[in-house]
Amino acid sequence: MNTLFWMLQVLVAAAFLYSGINKSIYSEQKLVAIGQTGVEGLPITLTRFIGIIEILGSIGLILPLAINISPELTPLSAVGFAIIMVLAARIHYNRHEPKNVVNNCILLLLCVLIAWYRF
Repeated sequence: MNTLFWMLQVLVAAAFLYSGINKSIYSEQKLVAIGQTGVEGLPITLTRFIGIIEILGSIGLILPLAINISPELTPLSAVGFAIIMVLAARIHYNRHEPKNVVNNCILLLLCVLIAWYRF
């Protein structure tokens, strides 16, 4: 079971790392073009901040538990991502983007499972 959750953590961390890197380096137009429509209309500084938080959170999903230093940060990172996914799903729902809402709900479920198991 532990191996399964490590795989889930790596999968979720990779998804948020990818998203965070994109939000940290690309313009709003490029992000919308590659499917990250939730940033449309946000100030670029907020988009960059969200990107940096996603990068740090993805590190928090893996590193603390892997090196056994403050391993309680791993489920806290998962909870933080779950909260972000609730907010993101609401934004995409309001924009009538059902595919993105489904993706957000899947990531939300995975984050909740990781948090539950790791607490």
